[in-house]
Parts: sequence; structure tokens; C-alpha cells
Amino acid sequence: MTIAADTLERAVWDILATVEDPELPISIVDLGLVRDVRIEDGRVSVRLVPTWIACPALGVIRRRVRDALVSLAGVRDAAVDYTYDEPWTLERVTARGRAQLASHGLSVPRCRFAEPPVCPYCGSHDVVAESLFGPTLCRATYLCRSCRNPFERFKPPAEA
Repeated sequence: MTIAADTLERAVWDILATVEDPELPISIVDLGLVRDVRIEDGRVSVRLVPTWIACPALGVIRRRVRDALVSLAGVRDAAVDYTYDEPWTLERVTARGRAQLASHGLSVPRCRFAEPPVCPYCGSHDVVAESLFGPTLCRATYLCRSCRNPFERFKPPAEA
């Protein structure tokens, strides 16, 4: 059975939206990791942009994406690669992704990493960095002086 190319591409994007980052319960599509999808003769090629170049979860994400793709009807093979040609940026995160990150206690700058952290619990700007070494390589920890809650924030990508 042959599946129309546009139907298969929609199915690929739909299933990618179900693949969660192993360190955060949020889809890789909402995190902005998916750079592009190519489909040719039932072979799917996906390029991902990692949030952090040395992220230890890259292999897990690659396996989850590949497993999801090959489960689709009409997919004969799937390749998943990372691209380092461009850094991951906050602009890649969807509005739903930002809301999900905030609901999990992460402070998400509106548009630039240079913005001061905002407490995701009370909205205060009276925060202090506790450690640049958060629970994952891509996150740092902060403490809100107003509500006394700790929270995390993505580290900015390295300056070029």
C-alpha cells in the first residue's frame, strides 16, 4: 500500500510530536529540536538540533525518534542525525513548549538568554544563581528570594 507523500509527512510530524525529551516531559517538536524532515520513497531522514552539544541524552532521543518513525505505516527506514551547523535557540521553542517548561519549574526567557531569570512560581525577578551545574548539562539552578523556591533555567549556548 502506498501512502500519499503529504499524508506520510503529516504522520511523521504527528509522531515526532509524541517523542519526549528524556530529561523533560516535553515533546522534541515543542522544544524545537526538529530541524527538518525529508521523505523519499518511504525512507525518512530527520535532522535534530541538540539543546546542548554534549547532552548525554542525544543517543536516547535518536533511538526514540527512530523507533517511533519505523512504527509508522509507509516508513521503510528512518535515519536520525544531529546537526551542529546552528545552535539551538529559545526561538525554536513553541508557545506550548514554553508553557510546559514553566509548568515543570523552568524559567524560560521570552526571547533572549541575556534576559534576567524570572521565578516560574511567583514571577519575581529577585533571584540568584545557585549553581551553573544543574541536574542536566543544559540547565543551571536558581533560587527565588521572594518565594524561596528553587528553579532551573536553560543555560545560554556558547558564544560564537
